[in-house]
Amino acid sequence: MTDFTGKTILVLGGSRGIGAAIVRRFAAADGAVTFTYAGSKDAAEALATETGAEAIRVDSADRDALIAVVAGRGPLDVLVINAGTLVMGDPLTLDPDAVDRMIDVNVRAPYHAAVEAARRMNPNGRIIVIGSVNGDRMPFAGAAAYALTKSAVQGMVRGLARDFGDRGITVNAIQPGPTDSDMNPAGGPMASFMHSHMAIKRHAHAEEVAELTAFVAGPHGAMITGSFQTIDGGFGA
Repeated sequence: MTDFTGKTILVLGGSRGIGAAIVRRFAAADGAVTFTYAGSKDAAEALATETGAEAIRVDSADRDALIAVVAGRGPLDVLVINAGTLVMGDPLTLDPDAVDRMIDVNVRAPYHAAVEAARRMNPNGRIIVIGSVNGDRMPFAGAAAYALTKSAVQGMVRGLARDFGDRGITVNAIQPGPTDSDMNPAGGPMASFMHSHMAIKRHAHAEEVAELTAFVAGPHGAMITGSFQTIDGGFGA
C-alpha cells in the first residue's frame, strides 16, 4: 500500500460510494484527509469518526463557498474531485435548471477547485477528477447532458495538465464504468443492460476505483498526466 504519511489530501464529495472508499483508502495509508459532503450529514459524520478524517459541509454548486474550502486547507498534496450529480431523461422535457445545476457541479466546480488548489499546491501535487466512461461512450438514450459534463472534464484535464506541469503537478481523470453505489446499484433496473456492454459482466466495487485513485496519486503516478484512467470492465471497449 502506498504510504501517504505527511500528505495533505482533500476529497470533494467523500461521504458515500466511491468518495467514501477514496477517503478510507487515503486514511488507511496515514494521509491527513479532509472531505466535503452536501446532504449526507449522518454518513459524513460516521465516516469521519471511522477514519479520523475531517468532514466539511459545502455545496459544490456554490462556487465561492467551494473555493473558500479549498483555499482554507492550505497547501495540498492531493486533491480528488469526486462530487457529481446525474440528471437523465428526455432532453425535450428535462428541467433546464436541473441540467444547469449538473453542469455547475460536474464541470464548473472541478475547474474552479483545481485552479484554486493549484495556487498553493505543493510541488509534485496531484489533481484527480472522478469522471466517467460516458465521456467516451454513451450507448443509451437520455444521458446527453450528463455525457456532455464528463466530456468537458476531459478537455479540462488535458489543458490543466499542461498549465501545471512545470511544477510537477499532475492532472488526471479516473473514468469508472458501472460502479456499485447509491446512484447506480449493482442490483438496479439497468444493471443487466449495462453488463451486456461489458467484457467483465459486473459492477465495479468502489474500493477498486479508490485503489486506482491512490496509484495515480502516489509516487508511481509522477509521469501520468493529462490522462483518462478508465476502469469500466470493458464497457467502452
